[in-house]
Amino acid sequence: VQLQASGGGLVQAGGSLRLSCVASGSMSNINRLGWYRQNIGTERELVATISTTGNTNYADSVKGRFTISRDNAKNTVHLQMNNLKPEDTAYYFCNAHKVPPDNPFEYDYWGQGTLVTVSS
Repeated sequence: VQLQASGGGLVQAGGSLRLSCVASGSMSNINRLGWYRQNIGTERELVATISTTGNTNYADSVKGRFTISRDNAKNTVHLQMNNLKPEDTAYYFCNAHKVPPDNPFEYDYWGQGTLVTVSS
């Protein structure tokens, strides 16, 4: 699975950005797509995930401001980020989570990070 993310950039506090990620390759058994973020010297953290059935999960810090969505026909996941804050500044990574049947392991695939910078 290959993931290509886009949409990062510089925005002022209170502004909005929309991240997109296109997945290609074998999408079988991919049960969840999502976004994570990371700054240098910190651990990667969950931002939002969405299942194949549309169930969503958000980090408390972004609830009410960010919205994750997916287009299954186009293997695309989006992250609409509104009311951005300086603490949202980070590299954002697209993720695909695979759970193969009859396999004791689960797999994560990552796209390249896209930088989001929020100025105060």
